[in-house]
Amino acid sequence: MTDTTPLLAMRGIRKSFAGNEVLHGVDFTVGPREIHALVGPNGAGKSTLINVLGGLYTDYQGEILLRGEPVRLSNPQESLAVGVSVIHQEFSLVPDFDAAENLALGHEPRRQAGLIDHRAIQVDGRALLDSLGLSIPLGVPARRLSVAHQQLTEIAKALSRDASILVMDEPTSNLDPRARRRLIELLATFDHTKILATHDLDMALDLCERTIVMCDGAIAADGPTLEVFGDDALLDSAGLERPLSMRACPVC
Repeated sequence: MTDTTPLLAMRGIRKSFAGNEVLHGVDFTVGPREIHALVGPNGAGKSTLINVLGGLYTDYQGEILLRGEPVRLSNPQESLAVGVSVIHQEFSLVPDFDAAENLALGHEPRRQAGLIDHRAIQVDGRALLDSLGLSIPLGVPARRLSVAHQQLTEIAKALSRDASILVMDEPTSNLDPRARRRLIELLATFDHTKILATHDLDMALDLCERTIVMCDGAIAADGPTLEVFGDDALLDSAGLERPLSMRACPVC
């Protein structure tokens, strides 16, 4: 991969359901360590595109290139193996496992006799969470964790699998304002490429260098976030409003 080769490129992606095409030749590229927002109204195709990238939808047309090399992702495990980790709105944590056990799932340390080393799971889990600056309580089943802590556990799990591209679907949708702000601050510290599909345009403005606007299964715009959100005609055509922080004060 040269300095000018995108980390990820999706070329001419088309996806149909029961003969109805919902992605119409989508093209976009993402460079190393870039943070992209993927925005658009409900039904624009954002989640479908993410599911193609995450290996959930395999019957698509088009090409995916990672570091300049074409890949065909047949399942989520293959996506993880090449460094793409997708965090969906519905978390994949085992409800009765705590954060450390979920982090170790499928990679459990074992004793010489082959038995799972439960103490090592807790020690390794705490070390990983501390290294990421995450204060997630251990010894608490995931089903009893707050939504914010569940999401942070999913992020820690993705990063522990050496993901170079972190894809999140509506990451702030179920968070209170404090947890939302903490997540934005946290994502800004990770040295990973991030693609955030979101309706939270203020998060996109705060965090993302570039914004991709999808509308009716196609790319309506792809450019610097400030330029995209400053184009009222574009936002109107895509059924979006300006982020709150860019709207004129009604009393000024």
